Amino acid sequence: MERQRTRQVMLALALAGGLLLTGCGGGDEGSKSSADGARGGSNAPAFPAPNQPQGEQNSEESRGDYVTPSPDYLSTFALDVDTASYGYARRTLAEGRRPDPSTIRPEEFVNSFRQDYDRPDGNGFTVTVDGARTDKDDWSLVRVGLATRSAEEHTDERPPAALTFVIDISGSMAEPGRLDLAQRSLDTMTERLRDDDSVALVTFSDRAETVLPMTRLGDHRHRIREAIDSLEPTYSTNLGAGVETGYRTAVEGLREGATNRVVLISDALANDGETDPDAILDRIDTARREHGITLFGVGVGSDYGDALMERLADKGDGHTVYVSGDDAEKVFCEQLPQNIDLTARDAKAQVAFDPETVASFRLVGYDDRRVADDDFRDDRVDGGEVGPGHTVTALYAVRTRPGADGHLATATVRWQDPRTRAPHEKSAGLETFDDSLRDANPRFQVDAVAAYFADALRDTYDDDRLPGRPSLNELADWADTLGDRTEDSAVRQLAGTIREARHLAD
Repeated sequence: MERQRTRQVMLALALAGGLLLTGCGGGDEGSKSSADGARGGSNAPAFPAPNQPQGEQNSEESRGDYVTPSPDYLSTFALDVDTASYGYARRTLAEGRRPDPSTIRPEEFVNSFRQDYDRPDGNGFTVTVDGARTDKDDWSLVRVGLATRSAEEHTDERPPAALTFVIDISGSMAEPGRLDLAQRSLDTMTERLRDDDSVALVTFSDRAETVLPMTRLGDHRHRIREAIDSLEPTYSTNLGAGVETGYRTAVEGLREGATNRVVLISDALANDGETDPDAILDRIDTARREHGITLFGVGVGSDYGDALMERLADKGDGHTVYVSGDDAEKVFCEQLPQNIDLTARDAKAQVAFDPETVASFRLVGYDDRRVADDDFRDDRVDGGEVGPGHTVTALYAVRTRPGADGHLATATVRWQDPRTRAPHEKSAGLETFDDSLRDANPRFQVDAVAAYFADALRDTYDDDRLPGRPSLNELADWADTLGDRTEDSAVRQLAGTIREARHLAD
């Protein structure tokens, strides 16, 4: 029985490879205005271009810090498209447990929801900046939205993929409700992958093994099935050995002109061998930097090593998502296609606030993604990797000066072309506004609810909480209303998750 269950699990993983490369339908919603200037931001207002003198370095090192914009009016961070924190929080709350505050990353809550930004016709980004006033005097939320071209438009143009699946087959991974949640789709695997794509399989428990070297699909699909059928669960979790062997296998099967990526699927409960993410990835630094092999982490399990998987993805120039049974379709059909090919490398954002209109500001989340202001245009400094179909949203809590009128902020995104490494920039600006948050664009309101919910789960003190944060009851009702307005099941699920948190707090 255990053998049969594991065979189903592993076949489901191979199917994930097919779904990584194809979309599952669904388009973008109607969009709001965005600014999409030429390199350097031709549509951006004059004040103050981020390449002007910057003053002191950004001091936003902890989530409780508010920054006065003069002389430090800049906020700089690496882009992040991870969503694992929200997925794991949902799973934990559904099981009647309150998530550890250390696992709550507000930007991953916000980035878990569909956005309404315009998308570019080609590679690169559009930049959208908008804002709305909260219920607290002089406080607003400012939203910076970045979007790449749609994944559907990109599918036919993508280069071939060389995917090395690094699969955790320790005893815990054989339990129902972990990786076998994707088994219902395994019959479609061979139809999803293209003949010019390649797959390799590496497994690990107490040791790591290359079960299948890099193999082009073509007429070899039967070899992949046979390799998967041979897998069985074993003992402990030597994640370090799995990652090291996975990267070595990826280098040996490296394909020029292809997207080379390691896909790690694990509960990240490392209990054998090397367990420090920095030490693990130091061993494969050459593969990561010289060969451009990036890491994509797929987390599973009610007991999940969130911190380890998050650090691995950050160090591996990649992303991470969390998979549970009720959101498998979203993860395997919507998110995974975006995480194979890249449209931008080392992408960073910098927001310049106008000290004439802004008294103080705070970036919501991105605690581990802060970048020194002077490093914004230093292309040797790591940023984030972003694929087709992605959106990135950053919220700021902003206190405006009484009677402020005029320019508020300018946002600029800088990235490198993934193939040529040529740098590009786009900018957009924002003027002061009078709109209230409850009257704002519905998608903006969803972002605010998600950020407020994350703030509540972090158990912040009154002085540190986001301005205007409603109670959990009010947030749940707000999310219900927005679910109806957007007709979005994910927003309705958010309302249910907030109510689960409220019940635990009673």
